[in-house]
Amino acid sequence: MKVLYFAWMRERIGLPSENVETSAGTVRALVAELAAREERYAAAFADMRAVRVALDQKMSDLDAPLDGVREVAFFPPMTGG
Repeated sequence: MKVLYFAWMRERIGLPSENVETSAGTVRALVAELAAREERYAAAFADMRAVRVALDQKMSDLDAPLDGVREVAFFPPMTGG
């Protein structure tokens, strides 16, 4: 599946996107897999309260299943101004 990173998550990980092979069944399990990769991923996913997720461009949550999902996007919450 394609995983997209935005804003400071992209800066911490150093990639805008990547294709990921995963056996994770939920977003939470995917986050655990990614965070375990190396320090830059661990830093990006350290505080999931500061991260939002979209599955195939629809807002979702950490307990959402990944069955059939083609794209996962991680980004910080946006504020108006």
